[in-house]
Amino acid sequence: MGNASRSVRRTALFPGTFDPVTRGHLDIMGRALMLCDELIVAVADRHHKQTLFGIEERIALIEEGLPQAFRARAAVRPFRGLLVEFARSAGVRMIVRGLRVISDFEYEFQMALMNKRLWAEIETVFLMPGEDFIYLNSTLVKEVARNGGATDQFVTPNVARALRARFGEGAA
Repeated sequence: MGNASRSVRRTALFPGTFDPVTRGHLDIMGRALMLCDELIVAVADRHHKQTLFGIEERIALIEEGLPQAFRARAAVRPFRGLLVEFARSAGVRMIVRGLRVISDFEYEFQMALMNKRLWAEIETVFLMPGEDFIYLNSTLVKEVARNGGATDQFVTPNVARALRARFGEGAA
């Protein structure tokens, strides 16, 4: 099939709190962009997690840290409420989720099944990050920063600066 047969652009949604965005998140974004034409990075406004950074800060950190190669095809948008409702309103039928370890699968699988129950047209695609990022998550990055460790290898320079500003010069 040639490009002429593909008239509809495929858009995917990559949801999360991104508190803060890590190099692992960026890795998943890059992998998702290999599967879709456009990616909406959906930043959860309210979540069961207490966030270190506010919604506007998290959006700005993601936008500033996006690799140049992603910028033409990725948009960062806040969302509140049910993810499937946000997806439906955006006309998106594919959710991308990253899986790092086995323990992620059970939670993500339950969420995918619930989303499918709420909207039968939604599909969830699970992507694994590169092995350099398999252990990485935002909670660990914040813990390293909180305790004065360097975070530069885990996050983009703008996020490392934001962590230093939040936790002090001995951090990040």
